[in-house]
Amino acid sequence: MKSYKALNNQIYSSGKFSLVPIRFEDKLDIMKWRNEQLYHLRQQKPLTLEDQEKYFNDVISNLFEQEKPNQILFSFLENDICVGYGGLVHINWINKNAEISFLMDTDLEKKYFNKYWKIYLALIEKLAFKNIGLKKIYTYSYNIRPQLFDVLLNSEYVEEAVLKDHVFVDNSYQDIRIHSKFNN
Repeated sequence: MKSYKALNNQIYSSGKFSLVPIRFEDKLDIMKWRNEQLYHLRQQKPLTLEDQEKYFNDVISNLFEQEKPNQILFSFLENDICVGYGGLVHINWINKNAEISFLMDTDLEKKYFNKYWKIYLALIEKLAFKNIGLKKIYTYSYNIRPQLFDVLLNSEYVEEAVLKDHVFVDNSYQDIRIHSKFNN
């Protein structure tokens, strides 16, 4: 397993779930899920195998060696099987904030999204607040997946902003909703 130079603790666990530094063996599943869920990602076109290989070799590989990487990504495991991935992205080390990123196996999303999202948030908060010492973490989400917001509000995130008609998705403009949690 690769380790992030920027982190003291590499693995975050809760019962049968864990976050581990992103595993290269999960890259094809991640590519598949990203391509299946383009509608809510900032990704403009489907990824090719060449795109994914290049990203893991040129970008991901370098993150492990950086003192202050701009993103820290994890494989999200259930009983050591990858069911999602994500991490902290757009990390601002000076202002001590970062955006939360999360994507899960498309086939499991309908049945398990709320459960996995809630567990994932609890694990990413440990990383952000206890390991890195961030002041604030936030989500930046299109207003097309309402189940996302219920879990955030129940996990003590506050809706900090709504950017009206900010993104064009599925032939219409959608709001962006930003939810934040502060390290108390």
